[in-house]
Amino acid sequence: MQRLTITLDDETALALDAFMTARGYSNRSEAIRDLLRGPLRDAEAAREPSMPCMAVVSYIYDHRERDLGRRLVHAQHEHHGLGVATLHTHLDHDLCLEVAVLRGAVAEVQDFAQALVRERGVRFGGANLLPAPRSPAAHDHPDATAAVVVEKGTRRRG
Repeated sequence: MQRLTITLDDETALALDAFMTARGYSNRSEAIRDLLRGPLRDAEAAREPSMPCMAVVSYIYDHRERDLGRRLVHAQHEHHGLGVATLHTHLDHDLCLEVAVLRGAVAEVQDFAQALVRERGVRFGGANLLPAPRSPAAHDHPDATAAVVVEKGTRRRG
């Protein structure tokens, strides 16, 4: 680890201390490290659009908006290779919240996330991109490899 010394004006130092208190940081170094990680990650993604990433895209929309639900589902089907999971919940009589978990190259994921959020009728939205391993680490699941044989017409309870 390297030790760095920085000088902050009083207003910025007070804002940092307020941030630390609100988030429960015990020291400035941890707070500053976390504040730097996001922009550094974003800068890396901008330099390398083929870098693999995970993303969480969330958006609120009015389900009464003409064909919006159909357009959103259609877009997700058109990009099914990026989709990992989607959560849909009703906020009230009119508004819905959807959260889509995506995996793919930064450029593709960003383009798709922006397409979802800019659909006419989407009120609020945004994406959080996180770096993903270039190739998933191999790991065994010994219990999952055991075959379960169930005879036709019988039910198995577990």
